Amino acid sequence: MGTKATSGPDNGKASKDNPRSREVPLDFPREFVEFFDPDNAEHLIRADLTWLTSSWTCIFGRGCHGIVAGRGDEGCCSHGAFFTDADDEKRVRAAAKLLTPETWQHFRKGFKNYTEMDSIDGDAPARRTATRSAGSGPCVFLNDADFPGGGGCALHGQALRDGKHPLEYKPDVCWQLPVRREQEWTKRPDGTKVLLSVIGEFDRRGWGEGGHDLHWWCTSSPEAHVGTQPMYEEYGPELVALIGQKAYDKLVELCKARMDGAMIAPHPATVAAEAASSRSPAPRTASTTPQKAPARKAATARKTSRRS
Repeated sequence: MGTKATSGPDNGKASKDNPRSREVPLDFPREFVEFFDPDNAEHLIRADLTWLTSSWTCIFGRGCHGIVAGRGDEGCCSHGAFFTDADDEKRVRAAAKLLTPETWQHFRKGFKNYTEMDSIDGDAPARRTATRSAGSGPCVFLNDADFPGGGGCALHGQALRDGKHPLEYKPDVCWQLPVRREQEWTKRPDGTKVLLSVIGEFDRRGWGEGGHDLHWWCTSSPEAHVGTQPMYEEYGPELVALIGQKAYDKLVELCKARMDGAMIAPHPATVAAEAASSRSPAPRTASTTPQKAPARKAATARKTSRRS
């Protein structure tokens, strides 16, 4: 295992062999906004505008270096995904039943055959998706890039074939990454309580101590900050599922207003990506089409999703 850094990328000159060296540090100024959910007066949302207005986009299969060295084609699927609760397990179980050997390269029949028990941080036992081989990964649902039935996550591919959004089929942690939602009931000075939802970046620290040992992580890398629309639109359906439609609509309004002004604390990886571009960056303007997501319960108090 590598040294557990606390400030971000490795020191030294950037190189093709060391993609982590191009990552920005983990600690930098951020802008947050707080607002109450228009649909729930007891739900307070604190959103990281620096992250949500960044130009991050998923580059899986398009230059992603992966979290394990030499296994870039696995992206962030090199380990199994822990389930957050019984509803998460139920959804994945139903989706897996739709898969066949033609669409799932490592087809396994039966919930117990494609999941296994593990522990989070060596604590209480928890169930997660199995890996192809004991302890070495990758996730059993990951198809090879050249698989005739389609490369990448088998659940993701099935959702697209069915005309569904992948969040309806994949484990919570998989569709939420790299957005991090933390929730807790907090007591205010007058004794009243509110459910506080913090929406922010799932950076290396989000993985726990092991996050500092990842070969590469996209949220800190300018290589992944090449989207043509701001992150809050890129992940519109996921954000709707996390905080609800009306709260998301309000978030969009606030993000647009902030982007129309001068950002005090833009994401440094976005700034670096724009500076490295040989052309002027394409304007990241908001879409006129509101984002929608499948009906899913939102803003419920649950443990933060984590991977192994």
